[in-house]
Amino acid sequence: MTVTTPKFGMGASVLRKEDKTFIRGKGRFTDDINPKGVLHGYVLRSPVANGSFTINSVDDAKAAPGVRLVLTGADLVHLGDLKSGVMRPQPDGTIASTRDIPILCRDSVRHVGDAVAFVVADSRALAQDAAELIDIDYEIEDAVADTARALDADAPLAWPGSETNRAFVNHVGSRADSDAAFARAAHVTKIAFRNNRLVCNYMEARAAIGEWNAGEDRFVLTTGTQGVHGVRNILCDQVFKVDRGRMRVITPDVGGGFGPKSFVYREYALVLEAGKRLGKPVKWTGDRTEHFLTDAQGRDNVVVAEMAMDADARFLGLRIDLVANMGAYVSQYGPFIPWLGASMATGVYDIRAVDMTITGVYTNTVPVDAYRGAGRPEAAFLVEKLVDQCAREMSLSPAEIRRRNFIRPEQFPYTTVVGRTYDVGEFDGHMTQAMANAGWEDFDKRNEEAAKRGCIRGIGMATYVEACAFAGSEPAHVRLEGDGSVTVFIGTQSNGQGHATAYAQFVAEKLNLDIERINVHQGDTDELASGGGTGGSRSIPLGGVSAARAGEDLAEKIRKIAADELEASAADIELLDGTARIVGTDRRMSFGEIAKAAKSPDDLKGFGEFKQNEATYPNGTHICEVEIDPETGRTEVVAYTIVDDYGVTVNPILLQGQVHGGVVQGLGQALTENTVYDEDGQLLSASFMDYAMPRADDVVSFNFSTRNVPSTTNALGIKGAGEAGTIGATPAVLNAVTDALWRAYGISHIEMPATPDRIWNAIQGGAGAR
Repeated sequence: MTVTTPKFGMGASVLRKEDKTFIRGKGRFTDDINPKGVLHGYVLRSPVANGSFTINSVDDAKAAPGVRLVLTGADLVHLGDLKSGVMRPQPDGTIASTRDIPILCRDSVRHVGDAVAFVVADSRALAQDAAELIDIDYEIEDAVADTARALDADAPLAWPGSETNRAFVNHVGSRADSDAAFARAAHVTKIAFRNNRLVCNYMEARAAIGEWNAGEDRFVLTTGTQGVHGVRNILCDQVFKVDRGRMRVITPDVGGGFGPKSFVYREYALVLEAGKRLGKPVKWTGDRTEHFLTDAQGRDNVVVAEMAMDADARFLGLRIDLVANMGAYVSQYGPFIPWLGASMATGVYDIRAVDMTITGVYTNTVPVDAYRGAGRPEAAFLVEKLVDQCAREMSLSPAEIRRRNFIRPEQFPYTTVVGRTYDVGEFDGHMTQAMANAGWEDFDKRNEEAAKRGCIRGIGMATYVEACAFAGSEPAHVRLEGDGSVTVFIGTQSNGQGHATAYAQFVAEKLNLDIERINVHQGDTDELASGGGTGGSRSIPLGGVSAARAGEDLAEKIRKIAADELEASAADIELLDGTARIVGTDRRMSFGEIAKAAKSPDDLKGFGEFKQNEATYPNGTHICEVEIDPETGRTEVVAYTIVDDYGVTVNPILLQGQVHGGVVQGLGQALTENTVYDEDGQLLSASFMDYAMPRADDVVSFNFSTRNVPSTTNALGIKGAGEAGTIGATPAVLNAVTDALWRAYGISHIEMPATPDRIWNAIQGGAGAR
């Protein structure tokens, strides 16, 4: 049977609608917006990582040219702190207290970049000049910045006066079951490593505009977010302590989010407070250095992991001791991220015993929170690095040890020992296909050719599974407009994913309407009462299904109106190119005419809501091949193969874009991105001069394909794809580098990022050529 892909519906390779705007420079980002009479804010930030301070005087700053307002912590006692509500119970049942983020520091600072004062003036330059006139004295304390050292007996305290840098302890799994598995093991493999800290570096640095609408007695905040409703709720509930109806949050175009734009930051409250006090709009725009010093960062774990195996290299049990850096404060979802990763600790493997301890620690660094993948990349890297080491010690190939331990198709649905229920999966299937596509069997020939040129080669794989589109829903509303176009309202937020195209495809398929006639509205709390925002690859698996159902609902109403007007049965009405006609005749009405004929506005509205009770689980295999020059330590990625299972592909072009971007981010963590604090808590890599982002010449053209097994959890079989590229890439790249070093020098471990300097030094200290 031949399956025809609709021109605009699911499965169609539709080009992104929004790109017509962006590639012409017509995007409208927060910093592009300048309300009449707008003033500009500047945040004075701490130059020290740990200490107390005294503001002696702000008089000179207030008297400086163009200055309208100077705020310090003493002026904001009526505003609440930013609090995290996701702290998990500790083994003894207690909930650890949190270190909350003050809108402005009152008498102490805990990381370089901590906010000390806020100056508003006629221009940013004038505000910055005035901020330098604030008379402030710092009493500097010793700082701790290193995750691995935070729990040492002689480590400085991130919060002087506290007893320890320990923030919390969580436990996942069963210690007794794990102990029993290790007791009967024929072999135990142990690894220790650091999952390096990352700075998000979205293209658009954060900005915010705060206004007070006196006529409506409410705040208006314009800022780039990953969901306006969550930002509004936190600001109203925690900070201003007002009814949620007294704040409107608007998000225009957003230049990247990756998790950190989900969070509420101090500057949002500051521009709102200043805007209300001054009766004028107040705008703050951060620069790249402020991004490095203030926006939530990612990863930063120190890990020891052990795998117990029987004599046939089958996995019996897994032990993990993970120390997670929280930074100086507990960020919005910070403590939840390592726990979320723990829930995916067993990956694609049939491991029936896990004992995992998570210890959160405070350091005098920027707070750590969700960053693309949010715990799942950390989990995948851990288990995939460990499995490769198990293969080396058991004298098996990476593929063979995986095949022996994969969860088999007949075992699904499969509930892991850490509480996840995978609905479907064919892990060996996509690994086998990826190996064939990558020419795995011919690698030795390519390695020999590289050796003739004085280079070494390595090939590495990662077979991953991730959890996304977590239980819940994302309702969608659609409305037929007077001109015959259709508007979709939904509470997610595009940060570059292509929502305007994808959601339009779902609705277009139901209305048989050109997607150019379908407009997607997001980012305004006045247009939609609630919304879950974008994160965890939830938008399409949840919101897309709801949009399709809303489209169906509207299609039924359109047919009914047309049937009444054309004196026909609704069953005889078909929708085609913006018209409703009686099948087999030329009698028709345009959507615009139908809109005018409606007797009630509700007749032109459709609603859909898909509620999902469990997460979906995209999975796949990434294979990376690298070539290393031993003389310089430089690594070149020479081939990259991906075979992924996303259940159902909504738009192949959008899917490839998501995967390609995710892979490059994962490669960046493995090879280039190095966040470096010195022992005083100074961020040494606070610009692109020192923090190496992956570039186009660091990557190759990807060999990407899918081997989809539709999800049985999702109504349309979709699993989600926004984070999977990052999750598979980092372990695949690092395993390839390690493979090259192991083959040539017997080196089985190297920390990330595997920079030329780090690789060269490892080779110099290696065991000699094998």
